[in-house]
Amino acid sequence: MTVTDAELLVEVTGPVATIVIHNPARRNAMTAGMWRRLPGLLDGLAADPTVRVLVLTGAGGTFCAGADLGDLDELLDAGDASIAVAAEQRLAAFARPTVAVVRGACVGGGCQLAVACDLRIAADDARFGVPPARLGLVYPAPTTRRLARLVGPGAAKHLLFTAELIDAERALRVGLVDEVLPADRLAARVDDLTAAMVARSQLSVAAAKEIVDDRADDDRIAWWHGQVRASGEAREGVAAFHERRAPRFGWTPARP
Repeated sequence: MTVTDAELLVEVTGPVATIVIHNPARRNAMTAGMWRRLPGLLDGLAADPTVRVLVLTGAGGTFCAGADLGDLDELLDAGDASIAVAAEQRLAAFARPTVAVVRGACVGGGCQLAVACDLRIAADDARFGVPPARLGLVYPAPTTRRLARLVGPGAAKHLLFTAELIDAERALRVGLVDEVLPADRLAARVDDLTAAMVARSQLSVAAAKEIVDDRADDDRIAWWHGQVRASGEAREGVAAFHERRAPRFGWTPARP
């Protein structure tokens, strides 16, 4: 594989897809080209029914130091319709579980991407920050609202008003991350976590994601309940429980 200085790398290992933010010269900052490419990569992975979990991480010891400020004019011109917001929204809407695996800096655009994932697992050396007040910028409205829903208005305002970096333990306390582990245990924990999600009923997982994210109206929720009976997933789950064996779930999402 040929790797340019600034790129998004994709690896699919069985049911787990990994996107790696790779821009080592700029601490994995997201260039305009990387923001533009991300939605297409997500669409391609969403079209693969064998992919059950998506992991987003950064190359080396850094997650992402933010948007590349060399592209600032392009991002400013579009405001809430920017390519960064479009990529964030596509990541948030990805139909399978998404996990941000954070080492080192997770700042600005990096925090934007991490918050758009379903789960965030951090190494104990991770640092998080939302710096638009340091730069005289207005954080996009969809991004601001997503952050506030995750951590609550008080913690969101602290991050936005001060632009201070917070460490992984404080990020855990305010709900910005779900788990913090020593760096040398992070990979093993991510493997265990993704393996657990892969083994579960994908019908249950997909329905739960839509409902938690408030993207399922009453008709859609009724459809999901109908799928329980039509798919046989519940019969298999109950049979496996009584027979003390691992269930063999077979439901797979339809191609978009």
